[in-house]
This record gives sequence, structure tokens and C-alpha cells, in this order.
Amino acid sequence: MASCKILLTGATGYIGGSILTQLLQSKHDLSKYPISVLVRGEERAKILQDQGFNPVLFHSLDEADILQKVASEHDNRDQQKLMQLPVVIHTASGYHTASAKALILGLGDRKKATGKEVHFIHTTGTSNLADQPISGKYLESRTFSDRENIYAYLKTREALQVYAQRTTDITVVETGLSAGVKTTIVMSPTIYGVGSGLFNKLSIQVPRLLRTAIQAGYSAMVGDGKGVWDYVHVADLARLYELLLNKVLKGEELPSGEKGILFSATGSYSWAELANGIGSALAELGAIKTSEVKSISLSEAAGKWWEGEETIVELCFASNSRTSSDVSHELGWREEKTEQDFKKHFLEEARLVVAAQ
Repeated sequence: MASCKILLTGATGYIGGSILTQLLQSKHDLSKYPISVLVRGEERAKILQDQGFNPVLFHSLDEADILQKVASEHDNRDQQKLMQLPVVIHTASGYHTASAKALILGLGDRKKATGKEVHFIHTTGTSNLADQPISGKYLESRTFSDRENIYAYLKTREALQVYAQRTTDITVVETGLSAGVKTTIVMSPTIYGVGSGLFNKLSIQVPRLLRTAIQAGYSAMVGDGKGVWDYVHVADLARLYELLLNKVLKGEELPSGEKGILFSATGSYSWAELANGIGSALAELGAIKTSEVKSISLSEAAGKWWEGEETIVELCFASNSRTSSDVSHELGWREEKTEQDFKKHFLEEARLVVAAQ
């Protein structure tokens, strides 16, 4: 088993970096398995190499041929080498369809050459399930469970509106099925908390709202802020990846294919609560003069938060997206962070954002 090798993308990112740290500290002794990491830049590669990882330099996720080759390591002259990379954990981007497909096809090449099972663990988000209550284009009132066939739902939603992250998830499932690769998708809500990786320590949603609040002088929400989303601490999320990887390496079955979409939510919040947490934290630090939250329109929010992209802002900052992590818990995952940790994180992340201004 010690000959098994793991390839991880996004090693310098928030999620990928935290996963690497978790694997090094794993109670399952996962640090004994060789881990290769795709990385841009020789300086970062050297840092990761000094930590005991095998860096593989590349320039862009658009390099599909290179990604497929790295995932396959297709060299019939070295059968031992072919058997060393059964798992790819992809955290670099949930919106880049071509890279995910190339990595899966590479694993498919490996399976053909070795006859051994291969596994692809993909990272995505619950904006795929989000409704559009501000524009009224799509309304969704229910809470999703990962016991459902989420793939079938994604297909239905995609037929109504193409969304890059959803497109990628559908492609992951379908490419895996056609290539004989077992795919498991981790679909996460708002990820909060300071990351434990060597490079990027912050997520996207809350830090972006913190930065724009500093620029504007106030915290804002779209409309009445009644939309509800879920959250997960990055440390709890990293432990879920650790659990999944350990099961693969032990030869245990994971949900895969159409049934292989897992949730990672541990709690929920409203956008009004989020805006109030941001306003209070920044006001306490003196970064803005008032903790009062201002209601703004979708078009104004899009201009401030995401280069005028109203659809992305509505899905990611003003919608309803509620999930229940039933299968993840059935597999043995247990979160350690609490609602109090979520409430405290606003000040923790605000300090980092303010310091970087």
C-alpha cells in the first residue's frame, strides 16, 4: 500500500493547502504516501519540495495534454510506476471543465494500462443548487440531501441555465463513467476560517465582502438579506477529504458516479446575519465607521462585488442554498467546529484582510 501515490491540484490554494496540512498531521498516517502536487512557479515548488512533497511544474489549467499525462504517467516500460498513482484530488478550480476532464481521462489511461481501480475526488460548491430570489428567475425552497441523486438535479438545472461550475460537475460524472474512473464530488457551501496551508489562508465569499465593505465604508447585503446558505470550517472540510482518501487507500467503497456527490455543510446563516457579522467586525477594528448594514440592489452589488456579473452575485451572495450532509456523516465524518466558531471567524478574518490593505 505504501507504494500508492496521490496527486493533488491547488496545493498553494486555500482548500488544497489545508488538505495537505491535514494529511501531514493525519491520525491515519497518510503522510507515508508520496504526494505529488501541481504547482506554478519554481519558488513555490521549492517550498513544497522542502516540505516533502513532489512538485510538478505547470503553467495553466488550460494545458489539458500535460494534465492528462501527469494523471496517467503512461509509460509501459515501467509497470511499477504505473501502479503508483490511483488517486487525484482536484481543488484548483471547480469552474474549469477542461482540466477536470483531462485529469479524469489521464486516470482512465492509467486504469487501462494497469487494470487497477482509480479515483478522482473533485471540489465544487453549492452555488450549483442556489436559487435566484432577487431576480425571480428561479425559486427553490427545499433543503437538499446528498442521499438524493444530485446529478439528476444538476442536469435539470443546467438545461434551464448554463453555469460553469455546474457544467464541470456534470462533466466530471459523465467523463468518469465513460472512462471507467470512480469520481466523488465534494460540494461545499461557504467555507470559513483561516486556512492551514503554506500560502493562501483565506476563502472567497466572506473575504471579498470584507474588502468591498472597507472600500465602501459600510457592510452591505442584497435586498432584505433573507436568503439562507450553509457553512463549513476549512479544518472540518479538510478532515472530510482525509476521511475519503483514507477509505480509498484502504480499499473501501466510496459513493461514486451519479451517486457520488457529497455535501459538507455543518450549519447555516442568512445573508443579513453575514452582513451584520462583517459590519460589526470591521467597525470594532476601526476599518469602517459604522456597523450598520446597508441594503443595496443586485445591480449595485454586482458592480461592487463581481465586475457587474449579476448572475454570479445572485447565486453566490443573495440566494438560498441549503444542504444536509447525510451521506458524509454516514461515512463517518464528524465536524469539530461549532456555531460559536462561525460567529468568531468574522473578527479573525477581518484582522487578516485589514492587515493586508
